[in-house]
Amino acid sequence: MSKSLSHAFIKNFLGKAPDWYKVAIIVFLVINPLIFIVDPFIAGWVLVAQFIFTLAMALKCYPLQPGGLLAIQAVFIGMTSPEMVRHEIETNLDVLLLLIFMVAGIYFMKQLLLFIFTKILLSIRSKTALSLAFCVVAAFLSAFLDALTVIAVVISVATGFYSVYHRVASGLDFQAKHDHTSDDNVLELSRADLEQYRAFLRSLLLHAGVGTALGGVMTMVGEPQNLIIAEQSGWYFAEFLLRMAPVTVPVLIAGLLTCVLVEKTKLCDYGAKLPDNIRQILKEYARYEEEKRTQLDRAKLIVQALIAIWLIVGLAMHLASVGLIGLSVIVFATTFTGITEEHALGKAFEEALPFTALLVVFFTIVAVIVTQELFTPIIHWALHLEGAQQLATFYVANGLLSMVSDNVFVGTVYIMEVKQALADNLISREKYDLLAVAINTGTNLPSVATPNGQAAFLFLLTSPLAPLLRLSYGRMVLMALPYTLILSVVGLLCVEFVLTPATTWMLEIGWIVTDAALE
Repeated sequence: MSKSLSHAFIKNFLGKAPDWYKVAIIVFLVINPLIFIVDPFIAGWVLVAQFIFTLAMALKCYPLQPGGLLAIQAVFIGMTSPEMVRHEIETNLDVLLLLIFMVAGIYFMKQLLLFIFTKILLSIRSKTALSLAFCVVAAFLSAFLDALTVIAVVISVATGFYSVYHRVASGLDFQAKHDHTSDDNVLELSRADLEQYRAFLRSLLLHAGVGTALGGVMTMVGEPQNLIIAEQSGWYFAEFLLRMAPVTVPVLIAGLLTCVLVEKTKLCDYGAKLPDNIRQILKEYARYEEEKRTQLDRAKLIVQALIAIWLIVGLAMHLASVGLIGLSVIVFATTFTGITEEHALGKAFEEALPFTALLVVFFTIVAVIVTQELFTPIIHWALHLEGAQQLATFYVANGLLSMVSDNVFVGTVYIMEVKQALADNLISREKYDLLAVAINTGTNLPSVATPNGQAAFLFLLTSPLAPLLRLSYGRMVLMALPYTLILSVVGLLCVEFVLTPATTWMLEIGWIVTDAALE
């Protein structure tokens, strides 16, 4: 009896995670107090490495549980204090509000976003133009919305169209109930088209995913770490956009050219086209859906479009904090589309809350880093470098770490350390602003290399759609490779050679405009 009970405890620990992973976490928890007794500084670095390990192994187990255990132990043994953790949370409250309210707000606008992507998919016949359109639209939306929400919409669109053809390929009509996860009933003549269709949808998803990175790096609301950097720097929406532009605009152009290149050359699993017979089926389905659309549905689309305008204006003019604008979106969208039940509201928060909880764990690890001064020697070494070499070092350091870790974690740690250097008068305010740009672009651009770095990529990889389209971890890394190389290199060149003179020029223009206005 006792043996079976102990076995049950072991099986329950971290659920379906591999046994070797469970053993690794247990070993971490055992050795950490021992190392801390010997040398707190080394123990802090070991904890950071362990936490990065949980992020890198996110496909084995969501990092909240193992990372949370490590964070709780760190507070318990004295590596940091509950007060310091609370301070970090209070400092980054706007980020938490962004995740809680903005993602939930966009949930109630999915009808409009689905409508837009559907029109794009069916109205553009050229695969290259279609890929470019998906990348551009995803970039634009991610500049104002959360990348997770944008990729969730793209996944919904792709899942819908996949299931439509899968149903027809199985010999059924649009109204029939069907399990699109099984190919058992797919007609033999349709299997070749189905494989090509999978490749077609895979490429669109990757283009859209990269688009979220291209747009997300440009504004303070595009990614959670952007908001952290903006808050620490005292930048509002327009200033953040302008300060990033010397790097982000050339990178955007390079990214769009890469999209065209990989489609034309069919590199890395790109280039698959939509078969004509499948296009016809999808058009028939779109007409079927249009005929079903009622006046109530049309009214909802109009309301959501108006709310989207309010969202963009509110963010651009910084009328309120991002989280509060997201809350207003929830209020408007539910009020004017007839959603009043509590359970209907609750669904909107399901996507954001796990990541919000994980972010609090991030801040606990950040508190350990601050308390133990782990990054201080590295930051001081980098700060003693000169000019463009210093900016490039920060960009590369953030980029390499963001490839294997989460860019929110990396961006938070580095901006906090640089902010402390500013407070200690180790750097000037002008140097701080340039370093903040290098940190933001460094965490956003190279991180497209793996699903570990980009939350949107990880969300895509762990979605139910990924196995249906045969989208594995290795295939995603391969398809991201051209983008990784080009975006990273262009970003580095811009940080090293363009950022400083461009920023100086923009500031001079700003002073001229200000003086003219005062006169």
